[in-house]
Amino acid sequence: MAVAPKSTSRGYLIGLAATISLSFTGILISHLSRAYQLPSLVLAFWRDCFVVIGLATAFVILSPGRFRLDRGQRGFFVLYGVSLALFNSMWTFSVEFNGAAVATVLAFSSPAMTAILAHYLLGEDINGIKLGSIVLSLLGTVLVSGAADPSAWKVNAAGIAFGLLTGFFFACYNMLGKTSANRSIDPWTTMLYGFSSAVVFLFLFNLVMNAFSGQAPLANFLWLGNSLSGWAILLLLGIGPTIGGFGLYLVSLGYLQATVANLIGALEPAFTAIWAYLIFTEQLTAVQLIGSLLVLASVVLLRLGEGRRVAALVA
Repeated sequence: MAVAPKSTSRGYLIGLAATISLSFTGILISHLSRAYQLPSLVLAFWRDCFVVIGLATAFVILSPGRFRLDRGQRGFFVLYGVSLALFNSMWTFSVEFNGAAVATVLAFSSPAMTAILAHYLLGEDINGIKLGSIVLSLLGTVLVSGAADPSAWKVNAAGIAFGLLTGFFFACYNMLGKTSANRSIDPWTTMLYGFSSAVVFLFLFNLVMNAFSGQAPLANFLWLGNSLSGWAILLLLGIGPTIGGFGLYLVSLGYLQATVANLIGALEPAFTAIWAYLIFTEQLTAVQLIGSLLVLASVVLLRLGEGRRVAALVA
């Protein structure tokens, strides 16, 4: 029991590193969308492809043993890939129907959904500190994303549905990630096969979208054409912040409860706003700063509560 505080602290640090890495993805995705008008589902497909290529290359060079997968785990990774592909797809439609601000808030309904699912499926406790952290995190996300402006909420039933489904499927992704950690599956192996499965489903989703829009089956897959800069940014997105962010997030689930890891991840919009200010000199408003502090406070509250719980168990 004595090592529990150190393990928990390590989990928080790894989760924070994962969130910082993931916060760069929004900037790169936004640039690809604005500069190249790259369709979102095509972007998601290639992003996951480059994740798989990057991880497979690293395994070949550094750790071939991580390719090993028990036959009984194959069905698990199909389910894992479905949840990731559906999360990516619902996020795409949510942004389209709701705009980025509202889509962000609805996506970060996932900590509450994760808390409920983790309680019933994994036996994680739901206490007052967790509930308070979820409320602070959601309020902070509203302020950071700009969703406090009433004009941002011009949504319809479909938009709300897509937004809530984004949060739900990310909660499912958390459940599967935590289950993988509980089964002692290497987190990087989990990421390789989970994203490989997601690539297959995203390919199928793109085919379906092209069919509905009356396009050729493989239309848009080579949208970037001979744009070396576009492909380079897409490659960087996959092998950089996506591998670093999602990989470290899975590592953190080996130390933390799923709800706790998800709440740390809710810091992502705040970090993205900071990077946008530092890199693109986009101004942070007073409201965004307050929102960032609220999200940070939710994580601090959670950590203090966890420290007291561990101290009580040790005593």
